[in-house]
Amino acid sequence: MTSAQHRYFEGLDACLDKIRRTQRDVIEDAARRLADAFSGRGILHAFGCGHSGLLVQDLYYRAGGSMLVNPIFAHDLMLHHRPVWLTSHFERLEGYARTLLEGVTIDPEDVLLVVSTSGKNAVPVGMALAARERGLPVIALTSVIYAETGATSTRLHEVADVVLDNGCVAGDAVVSVDGLDQKVGAASTVAGSYILQAMMARVAELLAERGAEVPIFYSGNLSDGSEKNEQLMEKYRERLKRCTGF
Repeated sequence: MTSAQHRYFEGLDACLDKIRRTQRDVIEDAARRLADAFSGRGILHAFGCGHSGLLVQDLYYRAGGSMLVNPIFAHDLMLHHRPVWLTSHFERLEGYARTLLEGVTIDPEDVLLVVSTSGKNAVPVGMALAARERGLPVIALTSVIYAETGATSTRLHEVADVVLDNGCVAGDAVVSVDGLDQKVGAASTVAGSYILQAMMARVAELLAERGAEVPIFYSGNLSDGSEKNEQLMEKYRERLKRCTGF
C-alpha cells in the first residue's frame, strides 16, 4: 500500500485535474466580470469564515496580487479568535452577515467573492444574499458536491452569479488511514488558491489587453518595490479608501 503522503499527492492531483477540466470557462467568466469592475471604479470585496478566510488573505496585500481587493474580516469568524471553536458557532448565526456587510463601503461597480467549501453555513450564504440585495454580483468559491451532501436549506452556489467549484469531496480531507474513521489531508486551501490565483492572473491579462493600468503589488523585498507600491497606492488612493487597512 502506498504511503499517506503519496495518496495525498494523488488526491490533490485528481482535484486539480478536475478544476482544469471543468472550471476554465467559469474562471474566465469571473475574471471578465472583475476586469470590467476594475476598469471602472470597482473593487473586489472578499469574504470567508475560518479556513476559507485564509483564501481571502491569500488575495490581499501580496506581491503579484491586485491592489483592488478589500478583505471583509470579522474577528469572531477568524482562527485567532479564542476559544477557536466559537468561530463555528458564529458562522451559523442568522443575520450576522447582513450586519457585517452594512459596515462595508460599497460602490455599484464592485464585486463580492464569498469563499465557503461546504457552502452551507448561514454567514457565507447570508453574505451573498445581502450583497445581491445591494446590487452586487457575487462570485462563489465552493464545493458543489459538499454543499449537496446532507439536508440543508439555501446553499451558497444557489445564490451566486458565478460558481467556482473547487471539486473537493464532502468533508474536504482526501486520505484514508487504517485505524482512523476520519480522513486526513485537507484539499480545499490548495484547490481554492489554485482557482483564485488563476482568476486574478487572467484579470491582469485582460486589463493589459485593454490597455488599462494594472494596479498590482510589487515585492517590497526587491529593488524599488516599495517605492513603486507607494506610487500606485497614491494613484488609487480614492478607491483604496474602501479597502481595509489603506
